Amino acid sequence: MLRALDIRDILLIDHLELGFEAGLNVLTGETGAGKSILLDSLGFVLGWRGRAELVRSGAEQGEVTAVFDLPEGHTAFAVLEEAGIPSSGELILRRINTADGRKTAWVNDRRCSGDVLRALSEHLVELHGQNDDRGLLNPRGHRALLDDFAGLAPKLASLRELWRDKAAARKELKVAQKAIEDLRAEEEYLRHAVDELDKLAPEAGEDEALDRARRQMQAAEKVRSDIDRALSGLRDEKGAEDSAAQALRWLEGVGGEVGEMLGESVEALERGLHELALAADGVESTLRAMEFSPAELEACEERLFAIRGLARKYDVQPDDLAEHAEELRAKLEAIDASDAQLGALEAASAKAEAAYSAAAEALSEARKKAAAKLDKAVMAELAPLKMERAVFTTEVSDGEAGPEGSDVVSFVVATNPGAPSGPLAKIASGGELSRFLLALKVCLTGSASDVTMIFDEIDRGVGGATADAVGRRLRALGEGGQVLVVTHSPQVAALGQHHWRVEKNVKNGQTLSTVKPLGEAERVDEVARMISGDIITAEARAAAKALL
Repeated sequence: MLRALDIRDILLIDHLELGFEAGLNVLTGETGAGKSILLDSLGFVLGWRGRAELVRSGAEQGEVTAVFDLPEGHTAFAVLEEAGIPSSGELILRRINTADGRKTAWVNDRRCSGDVLRALSEHLVELHGQNDDRGLLNPRGHRALLDDFAGLAPKLASLRELWRDKAAARKELKVAQKAIEDLRAEEEYLRHAVDELDKLAPEAGEDEALDRARRQMQAAEKVRSDIDRALSGLRDEKGAEDSAAQALRWLEGVGGEVGEMLGESVEALERGLHELALAADGVESTLRAMEFSPAELEACEERLFAIRGLARKYDVQPDDLAEHAEELRAKLEAIDASDAQLGALEAASAKAEAAYSAAAEALSEARKKAAAKLDKAVMAELAPLKMERAVFTTEVSDGEAGPEGSDVVSFVVATNPGAPSGPLAKIASGGELSRFLLALKVCLTGSASDVTMIFDEIDRGVGGATADAVGRRLRALGEGGQVLVVTHSPQVAALGQHHWRVEKNVKNGQTLSTVKPLGEAERVDEVARMISGDIITAEARAAAKALL
């Protein structure tokens, strides 16, 4: 609900503070008094496109602040959360327009863009009038209005999910088809590469092992003769081991006191002989390990060069050849299994398509049934509005499939029997259009609305009992919610629960618009003025009191 509107230096308004109430709020005044300025100001703070020049002449900037009360669970909270704006039960919008055209906006004292304001406005205010393309006259919104009327939100949510499933299944199928197509284009290469790699069967780490073995064999010839000589020096008849053993035998033969003196030397020789034996064993073992044939070296080099050649050919590291072979083999397996894979994906896509089509058809049938109910309800509302000969029809036709079905919904009218039907805005005259819009809104608003509904001279061109019927329906819309009406009809004004008069005055050579809340006595005079004009007669006052 719009609770307050503060306007500073906008068009003909220097400073104006307005407080609004729940129910039916009416704004009246002479033509040109500035009623449209209030709507322009509200539209400005809501981010709507409007007049280019808004700042009052002579002022540096214009400013509008609007305060809304939001009940718990209001849909505007989702917009605030997405924009990262703190929220509570009170929503404050403020927007400034400088004289040079720059605009700045805040929501709850948090700087924001015009897009955020416009997104919020969709959940805060509905504007209906003869030239309005944001509300009931906009054909793009007719399907959503019919769905709300029919309570189809659960069906819509389910259909959107099925549309996503269908799109995902179709995308998965297309991706798989493209991937298989690409693989089949290189199938010959893949089979040759896998065969070549399988024949060689390289293993991770094999390149390093072969290289090390090759270097060892190449180096063996260079050092083998030295190692042979070393072994001879250790184990030949005149080698170190034999000489040490002979010396040990001589020393062990010495007895007596001298033998005792040689004890440590004997022990050292014994240890030395043991170590010499170990050394000789090690050298001998090394010689055996270095034994190889030229064929072994040739085979080692041949495999090493083959591995490195394939690594260069396939542009991978030698250790990655085995993994690369597995990757190529997996592609071949995908080709071999492609028929089954594509068949399964095609079946899944067809199943998702069928599920969506069935749900869309069921939703379409529900819309057609709801359309018939809406037509009946609107026709019942048109009779008291003196339009019993008019025909209202909700057309549901086929269109392009989408997440909300394939139906195109249009509200069309024929103002007289036998006359051609067409869109509301093109067929109905001003007064007829106003009544059509009102009848529609009454039918589409089944309960109290969280949105402030504004009707801009929707009663234009009607009077008498018809105007009274318009007023009563506007008042009914305001029950449990909030309706603002700009009106020239005394019948509508008299049914308002809260009344403001817009006046234009000249002050210090400047023309300014003001808005004054009216008490009971002032309302009598205002309604009487609307009945009789500038000169308020006693009869007009009596008629005004009767209306009130």
